[in-house]
Amino acid sequence: MTHPVRILGIDPGLRRTGWGLITVTGTRLAYVGCGTIVSGNDDALATRLRALHDGLQRVVAGMEPDEVAVEETFVNKDGQATLKLGHARGVALLVPALAGLPVAEYAANLVKKTVVGTGHAEKDQVGAMVRFLLPKADPGTADAADALAIAITHAQHRAARARLAALAPQAGRKAGALAGGI
Repeated sequence: MTHPVRILGIDPGLRRTGWGLITVTGTRLAYVGCGTIVSGNDDALATRLRALHDGLQRVVAGMEPDEVAVEETFVNKDGQATLKLGHARGVALLVPALAGLPVAEYAANLVKKTVVGTGHAEKDQVGAMVRFLLPKADPGTADAADALAIAITHAQHRAARARLAALAPQAGRKAGALAGGI
């Protein structure tokens, strides 16, 4: 029996950053908690980033994840908005890194494809699948549901990476044997 791994998913945003924590034991997923960190729209950028930092720091300290997954930045036509999102994402990457946690990153389309089955799913479809996969979850916001979806994506992809890593030494030996025979 494998031990449970606690995975924190983070959906970064300057106004609202969603977080969601699950455990994965083998292939079994379990809901632990979720929420949204909110910063004041009228506050200075530095103040908003500090609010995000402090909120994520409390989540990491209180929830004690083993691994963290963060959604990659979606680049849109508004360069200023994309840059601000990049600032929030930087904080979302920095807080767990400072805590010594491994951090993975996933594109929004990959998260949707993993959880819903299509890379262009709507937010309500993502929320519905999160509730189906984690029946005890009741995310109060779309941001918290997205964060749980990011954690689910990491749970699925970390298993695939582990299988590939286990095969890598065998593949290396086979490639070496083939090269030696040429």
